[in-house]
Amino acid sequence: MATIEEFKKIELIVAQIKEVREHPNADRLYVLHVDTGKDLRQIVAGIRKAYTPEQLLGRRVILVANLEPAVIRGEASNGMLLAASDENGMALLAPDKDIALGSPVK
Repeated sequence: MATIEEFKKIELIVAQIKEVREHPNADRLYVLHVDTGKDLRQIVAGIRKAYTPEQLLGRRVILVANLEPAVIRGEASNGMLLAASDENGMALLAPDKDIALGSPVK
């Protein structure tokens, strides 16, 4: 079990997808540029089988903003999008209203 203090360490914010391109070395990954309201970040996300670039562009999503940076198949990733999946597929988690970029998820 995680304590509330451990959970509070995770910074979840609203971000908007500004650019989408297919990862050059992986058929399940996209390389995304997202606007956090403070900066533009590159994220590598395994959502290519579930979404087209057109479905993602401009979409607001929930971003784990303070995740340690990683290099995924040669591409830098500075965060993680939140998604849920089951036997029917995958769904990105997103605010249901037009909320300001960078707003914290509580």
